[in-house]
Amino acid sequence: MRKINAEAAPGWASSGDVVQGDGSAPRRRTFLRGGLALLAAASAEAAHAQQGSAAWPTRPVRVIVPFSPGSTPDIAARAVAAHFTQVFGQPFVADNRTGAGGNLGTDAIAKARDGHTVGVSINAPVTTAKALYPRLPYDPARDLAYVSLLVRAPQFLVVHPSVPARDLAGFIAHAKANPGKMSFGSVGAGSASHLAMEELKARAGIELEHVPYRGFPEATLDLVAGRIEAMFVIASGILPQVREGQARALAVTAGARIPQAPEVPTLAEAELPDAESYAWIGLVAPAATPAPVAARLAEEARAALGDPRTRGVLEGAGFEVVASGPEEFTRFAAAETERWGGLVRRLGITADQ
Repeated sequence: MRKINAEAAPGWASSGDVVQGDGSAPRRRTFLRGGLALLAAASAEAAHAQQGSAAWPTRPVRVIVPFSPGSTPDIAARAVAAHFTQVFGQPFVADNRTGAGGNLGTDAIAKARDGHTVGVSINAPVTTAKALYPRLPYDPARDLAYVSLLVRAPQFLVVHPSVPARDLAGFIAHAKANPGKMSFGSVGAGSASHLAMEELKARAGIELEHVPYRGFPEATLDLVAGRIEAMFVIASGILPQVREGQARALAVTAGARIPQAPEVPTLAEAELPDAESYAWIGLVAPAATPAPVAARLAEEARAALGDPRTRGVLEGAGFEVVASGPEEFTRFAAAETERWGGLVRRLGITADQ
């Protein structure tokens, strides 16, 4: 029988070892009893977590949507909520909390303590709000559980037909020839549409005036009317105007050309590498949400978005279904925060820009 020295290897004896030394055998029995107790406690905790996941929810669940009814985040939220209601056996009720570019609703999700609240959010309230608002009442990384990246959409760089540019190079040349005289629209400071242009401005060395709007419809109206000259906007927000000649698409932020407009080159093809970006919608919850619950929600969100009718509606709105798991979404959100939050700080962008 193998012997080991207790002083040389304290606490590492296996059940087949004889530990020698003054008083070592009682210590060994105590250690083994303690180890068995810890194993039993861990098993009980795991079983409790599984039971908790199976039992949740025990009452109706709020699905907070930080945007108005009919918006794309609202469409995505209601699609998964309808499926959740069926599979979880409790109503999942949409609660639209609009304001502050999505920050108010996202704050409500982060601060919910009832154990029966989830919600959706988009880029800005999750990845750039903390950099833009020093007194933001929530910390996305600390206060949110990232459940599933639901959908994403590339954006077009579009211009009014009066702008003589036919491609990205022409746009940059025109902007350099008219520093500060061109304006661009977005759906608010820190939004995907805003920061895509800020990144382009910084990399190309051009100056444009930022005009924020409450939503894409208002910005699109002003672009078509010629009150602004350019903007980044998701495909569904501008394709009809592009096809009617009321706007011109110069490039798309996707990694590859998109089926809805295969004639529009990517930014990389237009010689602006590493500029791929997306507007996205994710399912989030309070940070205290148990991991088994988050995993089950992600699994059912994937099933909900796999429904052909739901997928068709979202793809018709220009979105690509992703339906990731919690771990993938957490890594993605951290990378997005580093990239875009870092851009905000590096360029000194403020909420009133």
